[in-house]
Amino acid sequence: MLSEIFRELGTYVAAGGWVMPPLLVAMLVLWFAIGYRFAALKKGSGRDVRNLIRRYDKGKKQKSDGVMLRAVRKGVELRDAGKDDLRPYLDVAFFEEELEIRKFNRLIITIVSAAPLLGLLGTVIGMIETFDSLGDMSLFSQSGGIAGGISQALITTQMGLAVAIPGLIVNGVLQRRQKNIELELAQLKDILCTEPLNGQGA
Repeated sequence: MLSEIFRELGTYVAAGGWVMPPLLVAMLVLWFAIGYRFAALKKGSGRDVRNLIRRYDKGKKQKSDGVMLRAVRKGVELRDAGKDDLRPYLDVAFFEEELEIRKFNRLIITIVSAAPLLGLLGTVIGMIETFDSLGDMSLFSQSGGIAGGISQALITTQMGLAVAIPGLIVNGVLQRRQKNIELELAQLKDILCTEPLNGQGA
């Protein structure tokens, strides 16, 4: 059963020509990057920023991990250290988290943009093969002729879109999550810089 699946996959890849292996590699890299971003954009708690700070001050530290929990832990520790000008220290402390939530975003955007173009390249190559078959009158040649050229054109277009469209949709969700976390990190900085020690402001 498994061997039949691999055989069908090999036939599908071979039918698309040399453009298919780069598209498959692009798809694997894309979903690795998406998986990494899903893990990196885990907040660790659904609570709002102010509530997280209060819970941390009361000693109710979350056992789970996540970008907001790490940021709250670092921020509260810096605030409790009594730094005079806290914001620059928070900027430095949160830089690692801010870098982490942006990681691979540009790579995903690049692959999503390039995959349809690779598919289009395969389409052009397939159409060239089709017109060559027409010119040589080799409509039913062993290499595929007209049918082979059109098949290659359609397969590579299909593969390019199959890589790009899900990646585009999922990355849109991830980018919204990233923006929400960036806003919460900025809110965390403001709260820590403006509220009295231990967050007991009015």
